[in-house]
Amino acid sequence: MTRMGGLGDGPLAVQGTCPSCGAPVGALDSFCEACGTELAPPKVSASPPGYVVECPVCSVDPEAPPGAITAEGYCESCGRKVPSGRDHSELDLGLLAGVTDRGLRHTRNEDAMALAAADAPGGPVAIAVVCDGVSTSPRPDDASLAAAQASVRALLTSARHGDDLAEASLAAVQVARQALTGISSPGEAPSAPYISAVVGSDAVTVCWLGDSRAYWLSTGPDTARLSTDDSLAEELVARGAMSEAEALASPQAHVITRWLGADLADPQPHVVRFEPPGPGVVLVCSDGLWNYRPEAPGLAELALPAALTDPLGAAAELVKFALDAGGMDNITAVLAPFPLAPFPEEPPHPKTVPVRRQETLPRRTPP
Repeated sequence: MTRMGGLGDGPLAVQGTCPSCGAPVGALDSFCEACGTELAPPKVSASPPGYVVECPVCSVDPEAPPGAITAEGYCESCGRKVPSGRDHSELDLGLLAGVTDRGLRHTRNEDAMALAAADAPGGPVAIAVVCDGVSTSPRPDDASLAAAQASVRALLTSARHGDDLAEASLAAVQVARQALTGISSPGEAPSAPYISAVVGSDAVTVCWLGDSRAYWLSTGPDTARLSTDDSLAEELVARGAMSEAEALASPQAHVITRWLGADLADPQPHVVRFEPPGPGVVLVCSDGLWNYRPEAPGLAELALPAALTDPLGAAAELVKFALDAGGMDNITAVLAPFPLAPFPEEPPHPKTVPVRRQETLPRRTPP
C-alpha cells in the first residue's frame, strides 16, 4: 500500500473501497494494496472506451454493411467526414475540470488535455496538461495526445513523491518529447505547442513551449497572464513594432518559435512559479479560446464567479463562447479553483458528450 502524507502520522483510516476489486482503501492511498489498481489515475481526452468509428449516414440502414473508414476519418462509401470520439470531451476530477472541442471549421480535434489530482505530501495537487497539435506536422492529433498522456503521468508521479515541481515540470517535457519520438517515423516529426500547470497548496508552477496559455483569474486587480507566447507576434509586441491587437491580426500571429517536437533534442521550455495572493482560478487553454478574448480581465469576466464552484460548467461556457465567436480552431479550456479543495475520496469519472453543430460536414469524392 502506498501512503502519501499530508494528513498527519496517525493510523491510516479506511475511507473507501477499490473500484476494481472492492477491497478497503485509505484516504491517502495511491494504489489498492489488494490488486494494485491506481485509485486516482490521470484522465485524458482520448476516445471513450468502446467508441466505434462509423459513418452517421451510412449506418442508418441496419441491413447495409458498415462502410470502411479511411485513416483520415472519411467514409469510403459516401465520402463524408466521420465524427471522432475526440470531437468533444469533458473531464471532471473535482479539483479541476476541462472541456475540449473540435470547433466549427476543423475536421478533427488536434487539441488534447490530460488532468490529474493527488494527495501529495504537501497537500492536494491538481495537474493540467494541454497540447495543441501543429496542423502542418504529421499526425498532429496523435502527437498532442501522446505528449499530454506521457507528461501528466510524469508530473503525477513527481507530485506523489513530493519532488520539486519546477524541476518535475521540466523533466515532464522531456518525457513528452520521448513520447513524440516514439510515434515518429523517418522524415516525419510530430509536434505540438505544450503547456502544463501544477496547482499546489501555495503556488502554481507553469511550464510551456508555444502559444497555449495559462492565466490567473480573480475578481480583484491581480488577474494576469502567467505565460508568454513563443510566437513572432509576441516578439513584434516586445520590440514595440506592433500593438498586441495589430500583431494578433497580422499573418505572423500564430507563427510559433518554440514547440515540442520529435526532432528537437533540446526543446528549452519556460517555467515560472506563481503564488496566488488570494482566491481565484487557474485557466489553462489553447489558442482556440484566447484568440477571441486574449486579455485576462476579459476571460475573468466570462469565467467568474461560476468557475470558483463549478469549474466544469465554467469551462463548458468558455468553449461555448469560442464556438459562438466563430470556432475557427480547436478549443480547450481547463479550470482549477484556488485554493484547492480537500482531495476527493472518489473523483468523478470522465465523460464525453456529443455537441450538436449546425455547419455542414465537409464532403469529398470517395477514394
